[in-house]
Amino acid sequence: MKTETVGDATFETWSVDEVQAAFDAGDIVLIDVRTPQEYMFEHIEGALLMPMAFFRADKLPGQSDKRIVLHCGSGIRSEKMARAAMEAGLTQIAHLDGGFGAWKSAKKPYVGTNMGTGAPQKIG
Repeated sequence: MKTETVGDATFETWSVDEVQAAFDAGDIVLIDVRTPQEYMFEHIEGALLMPMAFFRADKLPGQSDKRIVLHCGSGIRSEKMARAAMEAGLTQIAHLDGGFGAWKSAKKPYVGTNMGTGAPQKIG
C-alpha cells in the first residue's frame, strides 16, 4: 500500500491483492465510481455504485467499522474522487491502483455479462 499525506488527511493507493484480501475479510466498503452502464456490464460482486457524475463525498458512509476504497476502470477517476473526498473533509480514503482493469488482469472474480444471453454471470 502506498500512502500520501495531504494536509491532515491520508490518501492510500491499494494493490489488487490488498483490496481483495480486505474485501473478502469484510474490512472495507468497495465503491465503484464508474458509470451505471459500466457497472451493469461488469463489476466486482458486492461493490457499491456511486458514479463519478453523481459523487457526493458528504454522503459516503462513516469509516468507524469499515474503510472506504474507491475504484473505477483504470484508477484515474477513483483517485480524483478520493482527492475530492479529502477536500470535503474525509481524513482517510483509499483507491484501487489500476482500477477494475488491474482487477481483471489479476484474474480476480467479478460479475460479467454473458454475451449470448445478456444475463449476468460470475467470472473467475
